[in-house]
Amino acid sequence: MKTLAKPALFEAEIKRSRFIAHAGRVDSLADTLAFYEAVADPSATHNCWAWKLDHRYRFNDDGEPASTAGKPILAAIEGKGLDHAMVVVNRYYGGVKLGVGGLVRAYGGSAARCIDLAATVEVQPRLRCVIEAAHQWTGQLYVALDQSGAERLGESFLEKGIRIEAEVLESALAGLRSRLSDATRGEAVVRIAGRS
Repeated sequence: MKTLAKPALFEAEIKRSRFIAHAGRVDSLADTLAFYEAVADPSATHNCWAWKLDHRYRFNDDGEPASTAGKPILAAIEGKGLDHAMVVVNRYYGGVKLGVGGLVRAYGGSAARCIDLAATVEVQPRLRCVIEAAHQWTGQLYVALDQSGAERLGESFLEKGIRIEAEVLESALAGLRSRLSDATRGEAVVRIAGRS
């Protein structure tokens, strides 16, 4: 997955209207709201935005004509092949109407230039998982997790065994399952808890 390496800001004046684009990484719906609240300016004429988060996406024209602001911002995000990214563009109206095409170019172009300033980074998706096995396999579980590059997040001892919460690269999950199966004679149970 490709996402933004750092937040960025881009400013342009187009026919006396000022456009300020803010781009940043978002990893949850809560992040999208927090990012919007951090950069939206109540004194701006419009605060238009778009975000893409895994298979989900949203955009908003904030009073501009339909599909002239949010959709071009989303197109810029998708055009750069990004995920887990959000762009908010503040517009301060300068008295000259830009027309539909002008708005699309202004919002989409500002978003694209802002993304270029942020630079991108390749991030491998990680999964949270829960592993359970009998007490006798505790040592083998630790070894299999270490060999798979998994990060142990927590563990608890149950009446019938051990429960370990871990995070592993999505690409390493099959190897982890195989190691655990071999190490515990198929007794270890692995459940996916979520993505991060």
